[in-house]
Amino acid sequence: MYEYCDNKHIPYRQTGKLIVATNKDEVAKLSNIKSSAATNGVTDLQMLSREQVLELEPELSTEAALFSPSTGIIDSHNLMLSLLGDAESYGAMLALNSKVLSGAIKDKHVHLRVESQGETMDLHAVTVINSAGLYASKVAYSIDGIGPQEIYDTSYRKGSYFTYSAANPFKHLIYPVPVTGGLGIHSTVDLAGQLRFGPDVELVPEIDYTVDSAKKTVFTKAIKRYWPKVQEDFLQPGYAGVRPALINQNDKPGDFEIITHSLLSAPPSVISLFGIESPGLTACLAIADNVVSKVCIK
Repeated sequence: MYEYCDNKHIPYRQTGKLIVATNKDEVAKLSNIKSSAATNGVTDLQMLSREQVLELEPELSTEAALFSPSTGIIDSHNLMLSLLGDAESYGAMLALNSKVLSGAIKDKHVHLRVESQGETMDLHAVTVINSAGLYASKVAYSIDGIGPQEIYDTSYRKGSYFTYSAANPFKHLIYPVPVTGGLGIHSTVDLAGQLRFGPDVELVPEIDYTVDSAKKTVFTKAIKRYWPKVQEDFLQPGYAGVRPALINQNDKPGDFEIITHSLLSAPPSVISLFGIESPGLTACLAIADNVVSKVCIK
């Protein structure tokens, strides 16, 4: 990603990240994270003692931490514009506000019925990549010929952020030890220097991007565990996102899945990306490589 940003002149900053253990029970979890990272090819994590952490970030309350020097932040809007430009340069077209109503396999093509700008149209394709995010499961179910056993159901996992109106005391991104279903309420910053905290984890029945200001007290309590000086009055509702989380049932894994569906003939092919949440943006180029490797070009 850094190499791509350099080549495309996309703004970013390699801030580094601290994953902070606030008690002795959490210190052992840091070792597990470090081991898991190494298994996945991330070999630059460093275990730091309390004294070493405080040299980097004096205002933290900590027993130990993992330091990730390669972590950074990026101008995600410019990244997406660059990726769109790359696609269009190879002949792609972007059609926004276009809803897949149904699909079927016929004459060695995938026939999609799409509603766009109040009109319906039929699209015929040899390969369909179903990267519909929150709607990927619904799109897969709408295509006749894809068996339900090949579809991963998803739930909506909402995460809210609060901005912080006072000065940022940190030089790095600060993360607590991960919690069930998420990374915990951590500190991050944008390229303009705006400090914010989040996300929390809330399972919601439908897509909802409102931020409940009443969560301020809960956020303050969570932040105080690693930053005792946080002041609740400086927290203001920021924004929320909704992630597609795989439902863990019938021995299906809880992580994301990229599936090539077993259709009657090849071509055509349908590839679905289910449950792409964090780190979907960070790993977008690697995910693209994986999808391309599954495309059967005749």
